[in-house]
Amino acid sequence: MQSQSEEIKSKLDIVDVIREYVNIKPAGVNFRACCPFHNEKTPSFIVSPDKQIWHCFGCGKGGDIFSFVMEIENIDFFETLKVLAPKAGVILKRENPLINSKRNRLYDIVELSKKYFQKVLEGKLGEEALIYLENRNLKTETIKEWEIGYSNDNWDDLILFLKGRGFKEEDIFLSGMSVRKEGTNRFYNRFRGRIMFPINDAGGNTLGFTGRLTPEKEKVEKMGKYVNSPQTMIFDKSKILYGLDKAKIYIKNYDSAIIVEGQMDVITAHQSGIKNVIASSGTALTSEQIKLLQRYTNNFIFSLDSDEAGQTAIGRGEEVIRESDYKEVIFSNRDGKMQRYIDPSLSYQINIKVLEIPGGKDPDESLKNNPEDFKKAISEAKPIMKYYFENVFNSIDISTSEGRRMAAKRILAKIIKLGDKIEQDYWLKKLSQKIDINENILREAISLNREKIKINRNDFSGNDKKKIIISREEKLSETLISLLLKFPLMLDFVTNNFQPEQLVGINGQLLYKNLLLYYNNIIENNPVNINIDSFFRDFSQWLKDINIGTQVNSNINEDQPKMLNRLALLGDEEFYEYDNLKAKNEIIKIISHLKKNYLLKRMKEIESLIREAEDLKDERTLKELLEEFKLLSGEIKVL
Repeated sequence: MQSQSEEIKSKLDIVDVIREYVNIKPAGVNFRACCPFHNEKTPSFIVSPDKQIWHCFGCGKGGDIFSFVMEIENIDFFETLKVLAPKAGVILKRENPLINSKRNRLYDIVELSKKYFQKVLEGKLGEEALIYLENRNLKTETIKEWEIGYSNDNWDDLILFLKGRGFKEEDIFLSGMSVRKEGTNRFYNRFRGRIMFPINDAGGNTLGFTGRLTPEKEKVEKMGKYVNSPQTMIFDKSKILYGLDKAKIYIKNYDSAIIVEGQMDVITAHQSGIKNVIASSGTALTSEQIKLLQRYTNNFIFSLDSDEAGQTAIGRGEEVIRESDYKEVIFSNRDGKMQRYIDPSLSYQINIKVLEIPGGKDPDESLKNNPEDFKKAISEAKPIMKYYFENVFNSIDISTSEGRRMAAKRILAKIIKLGDKIEQDYWLKKLSQKIDINENILREAISLNREKIKINRNDFSGNDKKKIIISREEKLSETLISLLLKFPLMLDFVTNNFQPEQLVGINGQLLYKNLLLYYNNIIENNPVNINIDSFFRDFSQWLKDINIGTQVNSNINEDQPKMLNRLALLGDEEFYEYDNLKAKNEIIKIISHLKKNYLLKRMKEIESLIREAEDLKDERTLKELLEEFKLLSGEIKVL
């Protein structure tokens, strides 16, 4: 049965509704006009009668018939329904919210898997894993509190267990607990012979896992030491902070969050009585994770590993936190086009500190050696500007003019991002005294750098207000998705020749993964079933359906529908005259470039890891890295 909103949408034409407000004119298969939401001389507001969507390529706003009326009338969704219902001849009635049974099945599968892993850990098969955890100084009550388990070194025991509880193989696969054997319809366990750490959302619901190899299996297993659940309908690692469900009350009470890297760092800290600790789980912090934390505090303490990677992560993390906090300024330039820039001076008050880990390479090791030293280090955590200041002047010789210029450049790059004018003034004075340079010269440099931040944002989209410019590879990634939306029969070719991680851009990767989920599991990997004319609308509806009835939105965020609409319209505009053959040739060129870009980046990462392995004299790791480097070199030559 259709919902009332769907009924209204099906009975109204977006072109007719928008025409009541805007003078739109035909432009190929679409309609075009000057945008009603910002001043512009060149029309960039596009309406698609086929897809029943609109998008402005000038200011980035877009959506469906409801979002347009909400925006132009400045009313909420329910008021919009009242405006449009009479036009559609629909009488509004109260509705019960829809429940997405598929999502609920995935939650149940993951929850049941967690309990199964716990039982395995408690039995004979989990003895080795339990000894490892005890050797890591974890108490029995801690293991139970964090619901740690063990996945048997077996190909299908979990699958058989879940099937015995009435779950279908396809749903087990969609939950991320199994892997499909390539070229077949057979499945096997994703996690085998691993210590299982459940990953929960802020509400305590288990969405996925991190599996760590036991030390013995680590010697023979070719896969990585850690394996994570894949992106699923319920799990998105970039939007989850490990331990937040247990730490959020303490973060609020202490008004601070200590950010560490790994799961063991979090668990050991909580066991030691330091409970306002969470982890980014080995990935770079994201703006979504920071928004989660800002519900509880604006005070952040980094306690990342003391190696070079950890120090780099501190810089990246600070940047994400500050950008999440900056305000966006919008103005019209001389041509009437909208420009946007991030102004650090218009920010909320945030406080970032760095905890220098005492007596260990990471918090876990430090806490085991002496928890009291770690607690003392928390109270002595340095404001991040003081940390940068000391690091810069400990590593640069300022007795030379070149050294002073380099130090000034690095410190000014940090000062300009400070939202507090008083704090800016303080560090400018400190820098001026330290390098013996007139303070006014430094202030002039700050002003010049601030002007550079005002970058044209004509490609601005959705609520992604922090992304200033995108690379050529990210543009090509978006172009690839546009082509696939325009020519969905090409999905079969791309699926077999291209991996999601080779796309550039988090939102693009997410949209592409959803596209593949839809193609593989709704269309059942059968191109004959694809209705080209309705593909976009069906996919849009599927995106909407899998997001119903949940507050924790792993695979969908507010930018996804907007990005989908924008890229679909981009495909209409750019590839209006393309046929299937021309589209395929374009796709081949794009995926070749993106593959090469991905492989080159991976080779650079391996080069860095090779240097580390050489320094540590780790012959086994060095051999593996050299072999992988050789394989990647061969792949690039083929491209």
